[in-house]
Amino acid sequence: MPITHQAAKAQLMTGADILVQSLVDHGVEVLFAYPGGASMPLHQALTRYSDRLRTILPRHEQGGTFAAQGYARSTGKVGVCMATSGPGATNLVTGIADAKLDSIPLVAITGQVGTRSIGTDAFQETPIVEVCRGITKNHYLVTDIAELPRIMKEAFHIATTGRPGPVLVDMPKDIQLEKATVNWDAPMNLPGYRDSIPPRARPEQIKQVAAAIKLAKRPLLYCGGGVISANASDELRIFARKTGIPVTMTMMGLGAFPSDDPLCLDMLGMHGSVYSNWAVRDCDLLLALGVRFDDRVTGRLDAFAKHAKIIHIDIDPSELNKNKPAHIPIVSDVKLALQSLLQAVDPGEDLEGWVAQCQQWKKEHPFKYDEQFTGILQQHAITELSRLTQDRQTVVVTGVGQHQMWTAQFFQFRHPRRWLSSSGLGTMGFGLPAAIGAQAAHPDALVVDIDGDGSLQMNIQELATCYCENLPVKVLLLNNQHLGMVVQWEDRFMAGNRAHTYLGPIHHAEAKGKGEDIYPVERYPDFVKIAQGYGCGAATIREKADLVPALEEMLRYDGPYVLDVQTPYQEHVLPMIPANHSVDDIILE
Repeated sequence: MPITHQAAKAQLMTGADILVQSLVDHGVEVLFAYPGGASMPLHQALTRYSDRLRTILPRHEQGGTFAAQGYARSTGKVGVCMATSGPGATNLVTGIADAKLDSIPLVAITGQVGTRSIGTDAFQETPIVEVCRGITKNHYLVTDIAELPRIMKEAFHIATTGRPGPVLVDMPKDIQLEKATVNWDAPMNLPGYRDSIPPRARPEQIKQVAAAIKLAKRPLLYCGGGVISANASDELRIFARKTGIPVTMTMMGLGAFPSDDPLCLDMLGMHGSVYSNWAVRDCDLLLALGVRFDDRVTGRLDAFAKHAKIIHIDIDPSELNKNKPAHIPIVSDVKLALQSLLQAVDPGEDLEGWVAQCQQWKKEHPFKYDEQFTGILQQHAITELSRLTQDRQTVVVTGVGQHQMWTAQFFQFRHPRRWLSSSGLGTMGFGLPAAIGAQAAHPDALVVDIDGDGSLQMNIQELATCYCENLPVKVLLLNNQHLGMVVQWEDRFMAGNRAHTYLGPIHHAEAKGKGEDIYPVERYPDFVKIAQGYGCGAATIREKADLVPALEEMLRYDGPYVLDVQTPYQEHVLPMIPANHSVDDIILE
């Protein structure tokens, strides 16, 4: 019989039960956990709470971290994953680092060898707290069961307040088995932690920003993932329409502003739109909201927005003036800042010429591809999927590579938390498990992983999780048999010399870049057989006429499905601003 919270207060509880009860108390509904020797008591406890907490078994611990991220990114809630000690714990590291760079609230729980064995190189021991010290917001090694309720409170508090991020809780096996009477009211102890109350811009700062907007002739809103983390999309939309200021977004910010709004300039940066990058080049005021001024956006820093006064609003003071100095740096929750600005700014005036210029650029230089190509180009497949799903609650997840950039360019995102992608770390293998997390969070939604054959194979085993856990994730596999983004760089900057970027057998001519066709001679592996072996629906297509019927069949299928779309490997993601270059060096063809 599951332990109720009331009963738990009146009796001794094991450390494992205390931790699981804490998860329930913090509103956790889904946990992604892979068991092992040092976490078995935790998993036994989970069986006693199965009516309130769903435990999903990934096929790899890394898949568990990405699934927890998919849950968190699509809901705004904390994602939770669990692994055993040693290799189980180290398999979480990439997912934790990914969450740190993209500011995703995550609580990662690891089993650990017994306290007396710590430091002895015991079986499956790793100092996971030390390993993760630089990639977490905070970390705990539980050595006293009495501290566990406080630690769990702090873990969730830290993960969700201020700039969100991952927290690690490492729990030795003997602490899991030990019993204690629980003090659920134990207060948090966070000296020096200042993020409990969201920071708010000072009134004089708001007045400065309002004055700068009034004087500007060519203002531009540059919006990132911080807008979505702050749940500030509504405020952004109202602010842009009131002021008439055009909006461009980072890859993390896609969906923060509707793609079909006339003021939307889509994504900026290395593979961003011509018109957004030209708008940054020519603007006289850049309002940066919840962004990092990272290198993939700015390129050569001294040339980025070189004519503009810069206003930078971010919840994390360490981001202000880190990469690009701001004329008005403001530490504030973006939502609160926009709410204050809405009261301070006047309706937009004298921006018609600037908006018209941006729209003219947009008309003259749209994202484009060869629509006359007789086969299926990746961009065309994404465009058709976007068209077919525009009226549905659709969450789109991607792996990392060319397909990720094309999805950012050609899929129309109108709502926040419908676009999930590994941005800061750029982690291949992210797509499928993150889609699992999103599907678990939104069982009635359509969840599609747009992936590449290289990225998918890094966590393809999670197809088993889709089938066994009844999670009907759809995979649109854009299969060019190559590591396409690396191939693009080889073609552009390395005279086409292939350096281990072909994913088929090494005796094929394509392995050395000597293929004579736009398609490889043979297809490897057979993704349809693999998917069917996992119990999923699957099909493969190559002809353009087959694309829409195949997409419709995938969308109708009652269960997980892989559509293997055979694409050419010579296609490049354009526009492109080479690393450390400026918009003046943009490549269009």
